[in-house]
Amino acid sequence: MAVKLSATVRNARLDAIESTIGTSAVLKIRTGAPPADVATADSGTVLATLNLPSDWMAAASGGTKALSGTWQDASADSAGTAGHFRIYASDGTTKHIQGTVTATGGGGDMTLDNAVLAAAQQFNVTAFTLTDGNA
Repeated sequence: MAVKLSATVRNARLDAIESTIGTSAVLKIRTGAPPADVATADSGTVLATLNLPSDWMAAASGGTKALSGTWQDASADSAGTAGHFRIYASDGTTKHIQGTVTATGGGGDMTLDNAVLAAAQQFNVTAFTLTDGNA
């Protein structure tokens, strides 16, 4: 039988993620597939670097935690197709979260209003949700 956790415990685990990463998290959108795991070196070209809002994730509820505030870049760094993302601590180098990126409706771990970026293009992150297991 699998271990089951209450929603309160799952919410606490999710809220600890934002607390651990900190209030000045940095999001980098990159080309290509994500590396094998978060400890693996960065890969792909950085298309955009965003300083996330101070309260970048909403409080966990029901075992999920969604983005909070506006995650927008007024000017993409490079042109290319977004393939994956990484979220870093405020130093921009300590990696904590990674996943796939697609356009809205594409099924990625994070979705953008447009996954094919031109240099200097404005874009928005339209969805990003963490779900805790063991329900």
